[in-house]
Amino acid sequence: MDVVFRVDASVQMGTGHLMRCLTLADGLRAKGAEKIYFVCRLPPGNLCQYLESKGHVVYRMPCSPQWLETDAEDTRTLLAGIGGINWLVVDHYALDSRWETQMRPYARKIMVIDDLADRPHDCDLLLDQNLYENMETRYRGLVQEHCRQLLGPKYALLRPEFRDVRKNLRKRDGAVHRILVFFGGSDPTNETAKALEAVRMIKRPDIHLDVVVGAANPHQNQIKKLCSTLPNTAYFCQVSNMAKLMAEADLAIGAGGTATWERCFLGLPSITMIVARNQADTTAAVAAHGAAWNLGWSGGVSPDRLADSVKMALDSPALLRYIGLNAMRIMGNGPFYKSAVVQAIMGDDNAVA
Repeated sequence: MDVVFRVDASVQMGTGHLMRCLTLADGLRAKGAEKIYFVCRLPPGNLCQYLESKGHVVYRMPCSPQWLETDAEDTRTLLAGIGGINWLVVDHYALDSRWETQMRPYARKIMVIDDLADRPHDCDLLLDQNLYENMETRYRGLVQEHCRQLLGPKYALLRPEFRDVRKNLRKRDGAVHRILVFFGGSDPTNETAKALEAVRMIKRPDIHLDVVVGAANPHQNQIKKLCSTLPNTAYFCQVSNMAKLMAEADLAIGAGGTATWERCFLGLPSITMIVARNQADTTAAVAAHGAAWNLGWSGGVSPDRLADSVKMALDSPALLRYIGLNAMRIMGNGPFYKSAVVQAIMGDDNAVA
């Protein structure tokens, strides 16, 4: 089986699209997919070298202000050169059915990964791993009748390390001895620095702090320097053991997005902020289910306000236990036992409800 991914990452866009595609690609490779390719543009923070370090072939396309005008033609040329493509996986907010239909002659089937439900798609399989009140109807009229829809957090693309860690997950008692700070792969507005200032303000040197940034983060040097001024603080960049760090933490401070489902799957209570439009509805929905403490849009959250929220969390062990249990509950057991998405692509019709 040959699979091609069309996905981008950048400082402004973030790395969540690419990282969840990488998780899916690794899962397909583990199940026997012979050839996997990535087709990516080259904005700052593109992570193409990171994909190659993971053993995947990357076709690079130049990035210009007019890239979208030529993307379909450029991609068709690459796909025609590859040939014999079983699945084309598309994870890109700028692309819709007009682009996808042009790819039909070059791939037997098309899968779309989306979060927005704001445009039509021409695909055979659609994944939206987010939590919405209208999950079952939000793509009505946007996909064709034959399209199989995988909707909700039970289909979240989680790396195997998360499933392995959850099997031996400790039971948290609500006390906070360790805090994890992670605002995604790029964090262009530097919410990480805001969180570090908030932690400094609470004056709790007994609490260990793990600070994680992605390779596309443009503020790495500043954050690393800030970490060096805080007691009991460890700095990490582009980690491969996020599941372990989350399992060891008692509280997380971070953004919505892909990491939401990782935290929920491991029952990690979190204080969250919305940093991008695509995170707003699902972050609010997670909070409405009592599975996170959402402070709203990051631009309206000052270090003082964040510090007050952290202090309240430290003084509320029962609340943190409640959030952690609800977080695990909304994930269901799907990702724990099998990746229904991988099995749907590989042809196991019984894997998908």
